[in-house]
Amino acid sequence: MIRVLLADDEAMVRAGVAAILATDSGIEVVAEAGDGREAIERARETRPDVALLDIRMPQLDGLEAAAEIRRLVPETAIIMLTTFGEDDYIAKALACGAGGFLLKAGDPRELLAGVRAVADGAAFLSPKVARRVIEQLSGQQLSRGARAREQVAALTDREREVLGLVGSGLSNADIAARLHVVEGTVKAYVSTIFTRLGVRNRVQAAIVAYEAGLVSG
Repeated sequence: MIRVLLADDEAMVRAGVAAILATDSGIEVVAEAGDGREAIERARETRPDVALLDIRMPQLDGLEAAAEIRRLVPETAIIMLTTFGEDDYIAKALACGAGGFLLKAGDPRELLAGVRAVADGAAFLSPKVARRVIEQLSGQQLSRGARAREQVAALTDREREVLGLVGSGLSNADIAARLHVVEGTVKAYVSTIFTRLGVRNRVQAAIVAYEAGLVSG
């Protein structure tokens, strides 16, 4: 069972998201919060697998709440709920350790897929959000691409292969099955890759993989 904390200052939004999550028997909303401070308290109390946080909330916004939850309950994965017009928050959310980005007005199936993916250790970006991230990066693509290629050059062939699969959104279990190794081996590779690249989570690693040309499209 995937245990979820849902935080949004709009009760109607919380009700709608909770109703969608309730359609999956493998997902349970264990706590709700109406602001960032309350989200942190509920996370400490319930230690959920995934925290779904609205970016804009009173008292403490979702970005600050995400950073604090990651500090206090590091095993909790973070998904940010966003709307168009909040593109400037994406880079900041990455730095806070968010593993997923979903649009409030997106396909309900993306919400379920995102929660499952992030709970399984993978990264998940709504396709529309992913396009916005790529657009934001495009203006600096040449310099960033050169830097990313320099970063991955320090990796072994196997580590680059694993990084490419992380960039494609595969979980550790999926990568293990693809490479015919045990999941523990993949976890060790991923940990080493994070250290060598100087990244903190799978989303940041996926961006390096994309910029370095390890992921097509």
